[in-house]
Amino acid sequence: MARLGIAGVRRVRPEEELSVVEHLDELRRRIVIAIGSLVVGFVAAYVFHEQLFRFLARPLPGDNRQLVTLSPTEGLFTVLKVSFWAALIVALPVCLYQLYAFVLPAITEQPRRRMLLVVAGVSVLFVGGAAFGFFVVLPVALDFLLGFGGDLFTNDLRAGEYYGFVTSLMLGTGLMFEVPIAMLAFARIGVVTAAMYRRQWRLAIVAIAVVAALLPGGDPLSMLLLMVPQIGLYLLGIWLAKLFGQPAPWRRDQWADDTEPDDPQSDP
Repeated sequence: MARLGIAGVRRVRPEEELSVVEHLDELRRRIVIAIGSLVVGFVAAYVFHEQLFRFLARPLPGDNRQLVTLSPTEGLFTVLKVSFWAALIVALPVCLYQLYAFVLPAITEQPRRRMLLVVAGVSVLFVGGAAFGFFVVLPVALDFLLGFGGDLFTNDLRAGEYYGFVTSLMLGTGLMFEVPIAMLAFARIGVVTAAMYRRQWRLAIVAIAVVAALLPGGDPLSMLLLMVPQIGLYLLGIWLAKLFGQPAPWRRDQWADDTEPDDPQSDP
C-alpha cells in the first residue's frame, strides 16, 4: 500500500501500480505544495520589498541608482512583479523537486533516502546559479550596456525595466545551473545514457552558447562567463548519469537479470 510522506504526498513502492485517479491525486498534492511555496515566497518578498529593491540596485553605479517611473501605476506593478519573480526564484527548487518526485515514483527505498540529496542539489545549484548571475554576470553586463555609446546617451533607468532585467538574468542563470539535475533525471528514467551525453558534447556546447546569448546581457564577456561554468556542469551531469543512470524501461528486466547476483536460496 502506498504511504503518505511529508505534507501528505503519496509515497509509491516500486511494486505498486496506481490507478489514474491515484496518479491524479498525487499530482494534485504536489501542485498544491508547489503553489503554497510560491505564495509564501510572494508574501515574504512583498513584506520586505524595500530591502529587496535596495539589494537588487546595488550593482548599479551610484548616479544610476535612483530609478524612475513613467506612470502612476508603474511603481505598484513593479513591486508586484519583482515580488512574484523573487518568490519564483525562492520556490523553484521546491517546484522542481515536486516534478522530479512525481516523474520518478518507482524507485527503491534506498534511493528514496537519497531524494534528500536531490533536494539539496536542486536548491544549491539554483541558488548558486542565481547568485552567479547577480554577483558575477550582472556587473559585467551593466558596465558594458550603460557604457555603450559613450556620451551619446543619458542613462535614466526605468524601475520596471531594470528590475525585470535583473530578475530575468537571475532566473535564467539559476535554471542553467539545474542542467546536471535534468541530465540525471533523464538518465534515471532511461531516456538518455552517459555515453549519449558524451557523444553529443559538440551539440551541447552549441546549445549552451545559444542559451547564454539569449539571456539578458548582450556582451561577449557576459556570454563567456555564462558558458564556462555551464560546460563544467555538463561534465558533472555526465558523471551523475554514469553513476545513477538506468536503462530504458523496456530493457530493465534484462538489465536486472544481468546485474543481480544469483539468489543463494536457489542453491541446492
